[in-house]
Formats: sequence, C-alpha cells, structure tokens
Amino acid sequence: MNKNAKFWTRLSRKYASHPIKDQAAYEKTLARTVEHLGPEDAVLELGCGTGTTAMRLAGKVRSYLATDFAGGMIEIAEERLADERRQETAHEGLGFLVADAFDARVAPTGGHAGYDAVLAYNFFHLVDEPEELLARVRSLLKPGGLYISKTVCLKDRAWLFAPLIGFMRLIGKAPYVNLLSIRSLEETIRQAGFEIIETGNYPEPRSRFVVARKL
Repeated sequence: MNKNAKFWTRLSRKYASHPIKDQAAYEKTLARTVEHLGPEDAVLELGCGTGTTAMRLAGKVRSYLATDFAGGMIEIAEERLADERRQETAHEGLGFLVADAFDARVAPTGGHAGYDAVLAYNFFHLVDEPEELLARVRSLLKPGGLYISKTVCLKDRAWLFAPLIGFMRLIGKAPYVNLLSIRSLEETIRQAGFEIIETGNYPEPRSRFVVARKL
C-alpha cells in the first residue's frame, strides 16, 4: 500500500463521519453530471471515497464501477452497499473495487470498446503524475466518451497552502496535493486529447467542474 493509500485508509472512518461541506455545490455537480449520462452507459469512477456519489448516480446508468486505492474507503462503501441491499434499494449495476486507474481490473469487459464516462471528483489534484493519469483515462474511454471531473484549484493561493501542506505532510497529516490553476488544469486536459465541452465552479471560486470529450 502506497503512502497516500495508507493516509486515506487511516482517515476513512473520520472522513465518512463528516457531512458534505457545501451540499448545494454537491447537488449542482451531480445535476450537471446526470445531464451527460444515459441509461445504457457504462461508467467508471476514480477516487470514489466511501461511495456517496456512486450510490447517487448508479441508478442513472447501466453499470457503475466505483474505485479507490484506499482499502478503508472501499470497506465503508461496501458496508453502505450491503445496507442498501438489505433494504432492497441497491442498484444491481453498482460495484466497488480497491484499485487505481492503472489496475488491469478496471479495464472494460464484455467486449465493450470502453466506458461511456470516467468520473473523478475531488481527485485530480491529489495525483502526482496527471499526464499519465489522463492518458490512462483516455485509453479507458470509448470514442467520444466523457471525462467528467471536479478539481480543487489552489494555485492562486500557493503562497499560503504550499508551506502549510508541506508541513502537514511531514507530520503525516496531509496527502500529496498538486497546486493547480484553472488554466493549467484545463490545458492539461486538452493536451491529453480531450475537447472541453462544459465548465463551472461548484462552489466558487476554486472547485472547477469540467466535462471533456475524448477526441
């Protein structure tokens, strides 16, 4: 288990106990995402955490594989899914997996050309090799498939966050964080072979929602 996975596994129960900070922004993100999904879609989510978003969106599509490299997060997600199954409210197309984007098990199965959409919420800024990740995402998508993400962009306040995050990492209280700007985020996505078709800030001003189509 890598250091980031250990960090998030250690934090998983505490993370799960906290309410969503900005419910209105979260609902807006889900609403905009649903507009780009269809009932026959196959969806992959990266960095799904404890599965809250997966359980909200899975009923909108045919299949939904939600992944996270932190086993503690997926353990909680599986517990929640088991509760829904007991209540007979679970979507049968939803599954959880301890994996990152490069795990062979996340590749599309059943002869499908690729996923209709890959989702990554509050995840991309935690990746230390974003170009490699986007290349992998692109390879997992079918032609014209969508990469839908929301990313925290803190570059404009790097003077504050860089030393703070650096210190917190030293004492094991923070993960790696890539201090991105909105411009650099979107340029990286475009250079990876995507066309950006929708953007928004939910919430303002630093959580950038991006819908990008594979070219």
